[in-house]
Parts: sequence; C-alpha cells; structure tokens
Amino acid sequence: MCGRYNFTVEESEEVQEILEKVNAKFHGKEVKTGEIFPTNLVPILIEEGRGSSPEVSPIISNWGFPKFNQKGVIINARSETAFEKRTFRDSLLNRRCIIPSTGFYEWDGSKQKFLFRQEGTNALYMAGLYSYYGNEMRFVILTTDANDSMKGVHHRMPLVIPKNEIETWIFDYNVTDTILKRTPPQLIMEAV
Repeated sequence: MCGRYNFTVEESEEVQEILEKVNAKFHGKEVKTGEIFPTNLVPILIEEGRGSSPEVSPIISNWGFPKFNQKGVIINARSETAFEKRTFRDSLLNRRCIIPSTGFYEWDGSKQKFLFRQEGTNALYMAGLYSYYGNEMRFVILTTDANDSMKGVHHRMPLVIPKNEIETWIFDYNVTDTILKRTPPQLIMEAV
C-alpha cells in the first residue's frame, strides 16, 4: 500500500523541473508539495499529443478515484489484479501515468514511519493510472508485493519505474503486463 509520498522540490532537480513546467502550464493552480496525502492536487506525467509526435508531459491531477458510494477515494490499485477490475482496466489499457516523487512513506506494525527512496537518485517514479470523473482528472498508484527492502515494514509497495523506462510505461501497451509483474528495485529506508 502507498498512502503518502514525498514531493519535495528542494531535494531533486528532476522534481523541481517538473514543478516549473506545471507552474508554467497552470498559472494560479495551487499544487501541493512536501508530504502528499490522498485527494491532494499534484503533478503526474502523462502522454500528450497522441498521434505522430506524442511526448511525456506533466499535468496536475487529484490523487484517488472516487469510490462508488462517494465516501472516500481509492488510492491504490493492485498490479496483479488491475486488468480484472472494471475500475482500472480501461485506464490500464489507455491511460497509464507516472507519479514523480522524492520517496514514499510506510509505517511498520509499531507505527514507526519510514521514508523509502531509490539509491543513487533524488527522484522516485511510481507507475499509476488516471481517469476522468466529470471534468476532473484523478489517479491511483499501482502497488505490488514488497521486495526485500520493504518486507520488514509492509507487504505491499508502489510499482517503481526506472527513469529510463518512463516513456515505455506510458506509451507502450505491449510491455504493460511485463512491467506489472516485475519486482521493483531495492530501496533505501530511513526512519522519519
């Protein structure tokens, strides 16, 4: 599960560049930085300019698909079963996204909070899906079984996408199933 993540511009030039592009596109929209909570309005990366010259572009979206009973939001989708769920299937086929971050948070059984980061970089990219509800774009984070770097804290973790595979995840449906089954890279953990 991923219930909070970090988007701190001071920690990453990559994240700072994404925020600058978003601010240039959406003047006056208040984008959340720092610790991100469900329903916050944040940058995600999507495909824009479909057709002959598509590109990965930042846009702003709210975290969480509305639940059918309108009480709360769905913030994560299990990568193992996303194709089977009506809520996620069309987005998995047509609207894959990347959630840029500087790490994500998880709590262990004794309520100790940890920040997980990718070693050697100040940016961590998570696989996601987006959809439209009315005229509002919303996204969820895909999760998978925890790898060895997470297992001591939680049994689930976000599906982390290496930077060099962002375009592959967003553009190439043919590798979606392979990426969904991949074990994420080992992460470094720090108590918060």
